Amino acid sequence: MAVYRRPQLLLLLLPCVCLCGFGSVFGLKAASGPAEPPNPPVLRAADPPVKDAPAAAAAGASQPRRATGWKLSEEEACREDLTRFCPKHTWTNNLAVLECLQDRREETDISPDCNHLLWSYKFNLTTDPKFESVATEVCKSTIAEIKECNEEERGRGYLVSCLVDHRGNISEYQCNQYITKMTSIIFSDYRLICGFLDKCKEDINSLHCGSINVGHKDVHSQGEVIACLEKALVREAEQQDHAHPIKEECQKAILRVAELSSDDFHLDRHLYFSCRDDRERFCQNIQAGEGKVYKCLFNHKFEEAMSEKCRDALTTRQKLISQDYRVSYSLAKACKLDLRKQRCSLDTNLPRAREARLSYLLLCLEAAVHRGRPVSGECQGEMLDYRRMLMEDFSLSPEIVLHCRTEIEAHCSGLHRKGRTLHCLMRMGRGDRSTTVDSVCQSALQTLIQSADPGADYRIDRALNEACESVIQTACKHIRTGDPMILSCLMEHLYTEKMVEDCEHRLLELQYFISRDWKLDPILYKKCQGDAARLCHTHGWNETSELMPPGAVFSCLYRHAYRTEEQGRRVNPAESLSRDCKVEVQRILHQRALDVKLDPELQKRCMTDLGKWCSEKTDTGQELECLQDHLEDLVSACRDVVGNLTELESEDIQIDALLIRACEPVIQAHCHDVADNQIDTGDLMECLVQNKHQKEMNDKCSVGVTHFQLVQMKDFRFSYKFKMSCKEDVLRLCPNIKKKVDVVICLSTTVRNDTLQDAREQRVSLKCRKQLRVEELEMSEDIRLEPELYDPCKSDISRLCPNVNFGNAQMIECLKEQKKQLSQRCHQRIFRLQEVEMSDPELDYQLMRVCKQMIKRFCTEADARNVLQCLKQNKNSELMDPKCKQMITKRQITQNTDYRLNPVLRKACRADIPKFCQSILNKASEDSELEGQVIACLKLKYADQRLSPDCEDQIRVILQESALDYRLDPQLQMHCSDEISRLCVEEAAAQEQTGQVEECLKVNLLKIKQEACKKEVLNMLKESKADIFVDPVLHTACALDLKHHCAAITPGRGRQMSCLMEALQDKRVRLQPECKKRLQDRIDMWSYAAKVAPAEGFSDLAVQVMTSPSKNYILFMIALSVCVLFLVGLLCGRITKRVTRELKDR
Repeated sequence: MAVYRRPQLLLLLLPCVCLCGFGSVFGLKAASGPAEPPNPPVLRAADPPVKDAPAAAAAGASQPRRATGWKLSEEEACREDLTRFCPKHTWTNNLAVLECLQDRREETDISPDCNHLLWSYKFNLTTDPKFESVATEVCKSTIAEIKECNEEERGRGYLVSCLVDHRGNISEYQCNQYITKMTSIIFSDYRLICGFLDKCKEDINSLHCGSINVGHKDVHSQGEVIACLEKALVREAEQQDHAHPIKEECQKAILRVAELSSDDFHLDRHLYFSCRDDRERFCQNIQAGEGKVYKCLFNHKFEEAMSEKCRDALTTRQKLISQDYRVSYSLAKACKLDLRKQRCSLDTNLPRAREARLSYLLLCLEAAVHRGRPVSGECQGEMLDYRRMLMEDFSLSPEIVLHCRTEIEAHCSGLHRKGRTLHCLMRMGRGDRSTTVDSVCQSALQTLIQSADPGADYRIDRALNEACESVIQTACKHIRTGDPMILSCLMEHLYTEKMVEDCEHRLLELQYFISRDWKLDPILYKKCQGDAARLCHTHGWNETSELMPPGAVFSCLYRHAYRTEEQGRRVNPAESLSRDCKVEVQRILHQRALDVKLDPELQKRCMTDLGKWCSEKTDTGQELECLQDHLEDLVSACRDVVGNLTELESEDIQIDALLIRACEPVIQAHCHDVADNQIDTGDLMECLVQNKHQKEMNDKCSVGVTHFQLVQMKDFRFSYKFKMSCKEDVLRLCPNIKKKVDVVICLSTTVRNDTLQDAREQRVSLKCRKQLRVEELEMSEDIRLEPELYDPCKSDISRLCPNVNFGNAQMIECLKEQKKQLSQRCHQRIFRLQEVEMSDPELDYQLMRVCKQMIKRFCTEADARNVLQCLKQNKNSELMDPKCKQMITKRQITQNTDYRLNPVLRKACRADIPKFCQSILNKASEDSELEGQVIACLKLKYADQRLSPDCEDQIRVILQESALDYRLDPQLQMHCSDEISRLCVEEAAAQEQTGQVEECLKVNLLKIKQEACKKEVLNMLKESKADIFVDPVLHTACALDLKHHCAAITPGRGRQMSCLMEALQDKRVRLQPECKKRLQDRIDMWSYAAKVAPAEGFSDLAVQVMTSPSKNYILFMIALSVCVLFLVGLLCGRITKRVTRELKDR
């Protein structure tokens, strides 16, 4: 080693080297100029030896001991510059002088002669093979450890090149210092970098990045040459038209230079000089090395105080990193082992160039993290930084710059800081603006989102983080910072009071792209990756299939999540989701229901229909409601998607998050039991419908519940419980019927027919009958839920009931009250509705609602179909609620207008009606009331005592009820309304329902002018003769006398009335004064009635005799007359016979 210990002061002071021999590259004898400057420093073997040369060389920048030999400071060419720029204590150290002059300020120049001297000094050293011996001595153990360097050919500079390549693995302090100082000198001039000029000479010239002539440019401009090539490389990736494509070997050389300079920012001369002041401003306390200064400057890139020149240089550096992750020293070092462990460089299907891309590294390592494989915390931290970097600056993604240039220039220019341009593009991609992005740009955005994976940590998206910081601090403070559930929490608070508008926009823009790739939700992916692979045939996290459209995997998952039965057949458990996965699928569905654009399949298939039908429905949740409202008008593909989503909502209404939020008070008060169930199966919506009119119900909730009920009418599948209960019955009994209302009518008609025909076995299953009852009750609450009723009555509603609410059956009740003014079609529908309600009072929503408590009090044991009958029987109880009593009276009035509305009467008198009242039936139309004509006809026959016992009992009840309240007699009310308002104002106003109005009409019979009314009053008198119970005033007055004198007399057929009349004529019996007076009045009225309305035929005469109080006397006189006539006839016959015989004898 003696040869290396000679006094080579120059080597001691300047341990610099080219990464390979440059003699052949530059051609030192070329005509471009002399290889050595005037009085150049020359290496000669005769120079005196210097002790410890390797140690001194390894010391690098340390102040060397004084020694004899050539010094830069002694050269005339650099003396003046040295005096201006460098402290005097550095003059004795050639390396310190060189560093000082190289790192001077950019705006200051050194003389051309000094610049040339420095260049020749460095270059000549690199051509000396003896220089390599210093590295051999200083890095002896390191070379032995690094196999690649130990095998390098000596004497050509390759050894030092290899050591620079592996400087990250050098543990020896002296060797590390030596190599570090050497690289700082080499990177000051691209011509000193091994092979760089050879590979990039043509590109430098074609791109006009500088001259290759020695000394033509100063050291600063030489840094600009590399910067120029780097920018050209970046620009080439961002443009389709490559005017001057860079050769592949030069591209590799450029990235290799950037990689070698990734350790210390001093080595990137262009960036160093561009950011020197910014480094002092932002990163003063950051020690150079290991890429720390780069990272610090990256973090402050968008600070207002950052100079534009530095920001541009940093952006170029970042773009190089996006092309090759090894350009980032910290990322390459932190993830080196993880890349090897996860085999992220072994994909033979991908070109080698792509494997070095930052996006590929991120995707590969993110896939490992998502699959639960171990990735070091240090590597994950670096990944987080670079994912955030990609989201902050769109220009770092060449695909975005290339494919989205038009959109950026037109709509998003000047917004690139802090991720704003990217979010602007995302907003356009989402369709929130009038213009949209093309498919290539959309694909580039989706790829970037997958690479950055902001779904795993919201902090990656700086724009979102800043916009949502206040919301996170208030609504999501219980969740750990950086947890993926933060995004889920923000979605749960979307459109709530805690949400701010800016956060809402940023969140929806990001969620739009996350929703198109199920893997971008890390929690969903973690819980469902096994299910997706098993059921949906998915690929790995960082693998994609062009055949699988956006959202297809999630659609597959939710179909399996809600699949319980198919055509009555149990689904194979192997085809259903795991419990954890189903919970996550439900969570995502609940969140995505907030906006139709978060459902890729829905937006894709319904784009045309959204524009056609729902262009003005832009408020929260309105678009889906609009599509549901126009379900029949949608194109087939859209109708299927909307139908499937609505079907899912019917099973789990919590998917409609906006409705659930609006209904929170009702749910907490009345439905908390079913709301807590993990599996809904339609129970929650059923509970909300049942409690739709509770005090906790607000307008938003009520409107939402009603809307869903209206949507359910469009297809029976939209009612989950009904579908599951009646699916088989529908297929068997009502095939090809789809609308729910039609299915309900079909099934209920089947049930009714089976019941009426006393079928041995009901065709509709018990399970279906029970649910059918629920559906019928729900439909009775709102006229809009019965389209066959609502459609014919729309005009009547707007004309007669414009200010009446639809709910609580108020609109139906209004139409019933105004039925005389209804159009014919509406009137017919209302009549049919009333007919159904009277036969099944449970379907009478208003009656059941108003009389709910009274039903519990009086009719707990009554059959559901006899509830109204029970209420009527208890109507006059002191405990009866006045409102319920009023409602019962309304229903009685309705029933008495037509016998068909009184099922009990109809059944009891089914033989009597066609026998006695056929003429009335012949004149009547099918769907219009008979205005009490049939019942009036039966009343007259009751008075004539010609009805069957069952029918007579029912007519007696009707007579008794109408005798107390004239409104229950439609014929009397119709013909005598004017007379009542003229003669009986006080009695009618009292509304005591004690028969006072009828009594008034009877008393004022002589004053009645209208013949029709007079006839009705006379009929009333006639009916009262048949039964005292029909005359409530007389019955009340004579109650005690009936008890004393007629207790043994059976009521009916005028028997008790005859008893009282006989008692009145019997002078031995003393009746109560009031009874006596009322009886006398009735006799007078009957006498007048007989005069005014004489018998029209023999039958009427017989009826009058039989119903007369003097019936026995009249019958006796008739019998006596008949006997007298018989005797007279007998006598006359004998005389005639004698006369005839005498004539014959003659």
